[in-house]
Amino acid sequence: MTRLTATYLVHDKKQDLVKKAESIALGLTIGSWTELPLLIQEQLKLHKGEVVEVIELDEDPEANQYLGGTRTRGLLKIAYPTANFSHDLPAILTTVFGKLSLDGEVKLVDLHFSDEHLSFYPGPKYGIRGVREKVRVTDRPLLMSIFKSVIGRDLDYFQEQLRLQALGGIDLVKDDEILFDNPLTPWEDRVRTAVKVLREAESLTGEKTLYAVNITGRSSQLRDRARKAVELGASALLFNVFTYGLDILQELAEDPEVAVPILAHPAFSGAFTSSAFYGLSHSLALGTLLRVAGADLSLFPSPYGSVVLEKGETLRIAHSLRTDQLALRPAFPVPSAGIHPGIVPRLIQDFGMDSVINAGGGVHGHPSGTVAGGKAFRQAIEVVLAGKTLSEVASDTKYTELNQAIALWGGE
Repeated sequence: MTRLTATYLVHDKKQDLVKKAESIALGLTIGSWTELPLLIQEQLKLHKGEVVEVIELDEDPEANQYLGGTRTRGLLKIAYPTANFSHDLPAILTTVFGKLSLDGEVKLVDLHFSDEHLSFYPGPKYGIRGVREKVRVTDRPLLMSIFKSVIGRDLDYFQEQLRLQALGGIDLVKDDEILFDNPLTPWEDRVRTAVKVLREAESLTGEKTLYAVNITGRSSQLRDRARKAVELGASALLFNVFTYGLDILQELAEDPEVAVPILAHPAFSGAFTSSAFYGLSHSLALGTLLRVAGADLSLFPSPYGSVVLEKGETLRIAHSLRTDQLALRPAFPVPSAGIHPGIVPRLIQDFGMDSVINAGGGVHGHPSGTVAGGKAFRQAIEVVLAGKTLSEVASDTKYTELNQAIALWGGE
């Protein structure tokens, strides 16, 4: 019998973690136990949840003050027989956290899948290695940028922004997550335009750039739109997974006709990850679940910008995307927001080679324009990987664009 183990962080008003764990294990499976006749117990034992571990944590005075009374804080690990649910993420989340999410201060922080159960999920179709093969880059972090201020602008503007980013040495360019299908830049025309622009840019630079088109619309349309995008020449997809659903991401990742990497955007995830007491942990939502469902790259707020996550949280997300404890291809972590060339040393130190450096204003806001913005990032990556500090190349004319960026934003 295979089991799925869920870990919860609880702040228990009744201050009895063992009883709380037992009530969860029974309440989310067979409902009761001791009152059942022995024959029924024997029939249902394969479906009964089991308490694996109860770990009491130190009391948190700030949490007690916020919650208005003393709470016992702890981690509860509950194992659920996989026979209880079908092999889809909505069924799992409903089982392990459906009604429990309404029951006071309980946060789902982790899910541990057995290898047998994990075999029912696609994981990333390309993952880190596959995306690297697509862009023909194996020896450095990848560089991503985003369109800026394209809502209300036409295809000519879109085309020029894409061209400049590609000429600046960007590996992946993604749509704005709030750029939906519209009369000025229909998604089909964006793809057609991107194919032409990126082919021309590659002939000049010798480098490959992927464009991630935002796949949007009614849920029933998304598979067909993704297939159509690939047919038109799309090289990647952007997907707002937390508004459309993990199950749709899984369907796209499983579809052999959707043969391009999928970039998962974290929009709306803050609605259920931000609380210290409720919802899901960031590492589960933006890491494990996205990897299981099939995202090749996962965006999440960096610890450096205006929309920030605490550094430990971001490192846990990155770990869950790449750990070999999951028998799936690893996915790229993409820390985002507040990124400029001057913090590239910190990015590489914190997130390593197998990560994507993603910038918007840090590319487009360069004093010499978008092309120079891309070059500044590429130069910063080159300097760091050569074992030098940014200050060591401050007077080197080879790194003019980098030094212009550092003069504007600072550097490390």
